[in-house]
Amino acid sequence: MFDIGFSELLVIGVVALIVIGPERLPRVARTIGHLAGRLQRYVSDVKADINREIELEELRKMRDSMQKAASEMQSSVDTELNKTAADLNQAAAGEPKAEEQKKPA
Repeated sequence: MFDIGFSELLVIGVVALIVIGPERLPRVARTIGHLAGRLQRYVSDVKADINREIELEELRKMRDSMQKAASEMQSSVDTELNKTAADLNQAAAGEPKAEEQKKPA
C-alpha cells in the first residue's frame, strides 16, 4: 500500500515514543491497529460488492442474449411448423404445392 521501509518505520516509532510517551504508546498502537483492520475489512467488503455487481451485470447480459436467441429459435421453428402444416393441408386436400403450380409442365 505505502512504500515505507524499515528505517522509516523505526523513525516513526521513535518519534511516537517521544511524543506520546511510553505509558500510552501500546494503547495508541493497539487502537491504530484496530482502525487499520477495520479499514482493510471495509475496503475488502467494498471490493467484493463491486465484483458481485459486475458479475451480476455480466449474467444479466448473458441471460438477455440467451433469451433473444431462444425467441429467435422459437420464431423460426414456428415459421417452419406453420409452413409444413400448410403444405400438409394442401397435400391432404389434393391441391398441388404452390411451387408445383408455378412450374411449367
